[in-house]
Amino acid sequence: MGYLEGFAVTFKKLGEERVTTEYPEEKRPKADRLHGRHVLNRYEDGMEKCIGCELCAGVCPAKCIYVRGEDNPEDDPVSPGERFGFIYEINYLRCIHCDLCVEACPTEAITESKLFEFSFTNRADAIYTKDELLVDDDGKPQQLPWEDWREGEDLMTSQWMRATSSSGAVDYQNVIAWSGELGYGVRAPEKGQHAETATTDEAAGDPDAHGHDHDHDHDDADGGHH
Repeated sequence: MGYLEGFAVTFKKLGEERVTTEYPEEKRPKADRLHGRHVLNRYEDGMEKCIGCELCAGVCPAKCIYVRGEDNPEDDPVSPGERFGFIYEINYLRCIHCDLCVEACPTEAITESKLFEFSFTNRADAIYTKDELLVDDDGKPQQLPWEDWREGEDLMTSQWMRATSSSGAVDYQNVIAWSGELGYGVRAPEKGQHAETATTDEAAGDPDAHGHDHDHDHDDADGGHH
């Protein structure tokens, strides 16, 4: 093909219908299980779910999470457990959004929203602190100036996690075992999931069956629902 034929192909393409969408005006719908920016959740009574156990930091393959726990004040506890997350930081220059932190968390404190459109003008802004990650008094994620939040991006956070068996117990596969969250309650199940109890032991009211209690009583000393 010569030069003239090549130009002819180019000019012919200019007249065809474009398949490129204009960003951000023509954004495509996001997948239900998209992994985006993290949030730290609260129970429906407003208490923080994080108990400062540092399991999320330990399991993180990118080493982007830094957590330090502290004993709860007896007169004004922050979480239902003996400890709470005093320091919680995520470095988004390292995070690969694998969601392993969500799977490791024993109290469902950390989840990922569908927000992934956020950028930084300096490295300090890329390190989110607890003040930025913790949901507000209504249970909604905080929307920072450099984030482009859209409607629905706070819904069904870490949805893929809810489709797996709770803590690896196969008897709990497809059974809802998620505690209520401030502002949302108990989030809706995925297709194929149900809220029925998984075993006859639980149906008989045994909270120790497989180490789970579907009553979601988080007032005990272990720091929350497992």
